[in-house]
Amino acid sequence: MKMSRGARLVALGVLLVVIDQVIKYLVKTNMTLGQQIYVLGDWFRLCFVENEGMAFGMKFGGSVGKFLLSLFRIILCGALVWWITSLNKKGKAPVGVLVGLTLITAGAFGNIIDCLFYGLIWDYAPFMFGKVVDMFFFPLIHNAAGEVIFFSPVFNFADSCVTVGAFYLILFQWKFFASDDKKKDDTAAA
Repeated sequence: MKMSRGARLVALGVLLVVIDQVIKYLVKTNMTLGQQIYVLGDWFRLCFVENEGMAFGMKFGGSVGKFLLSLFRIILCGALVWWITSLNKKGKAPVGVLVGLTLITAGAFGNIIDCLFYGLIWDYAPFMFGKVVDMFFFPLIHNAAGEVIFFSPVFNFADSCVTVGAFYLILFQWKFFASDDKKKDDTAAA
């Protein structure tokens, strides 16, 4: 039985979210907060941290900011799902565009799950106020004192999906977006 393009995109998205959540569950249940496991010397470590949900552990406006950030993510994720569905139905978008957008959406959804439910599941915060679990740490360059000077963020699989999807679209699918803008400009000028 052959799967439709839409079904394959949904399967990819679900697979990525499942991988993300399994990794986070394993880290959350097998490591203590702040614990580090050296995987490849000083170059790659598993480091269990939790953050409020913004990049690099930044906070945004206390409880109201956390709520607004969670709400924004949900709306953005819904808009991405609508856009992917719309592009797929029209059949004019290259598969690469749809895959890149699916990576971004799956990553966003993986972190949304943390924010919405982890506080409830792990019994430390109400709905929408959970923390995002991060674990991948690649401290690539150190100074003479041993402090990390390049790439100190700790991130998760969902973050990787968003980053890879965005870079893939920028590097390899920019023509699709540029031609779409050109068509809009031509239509508006006519």
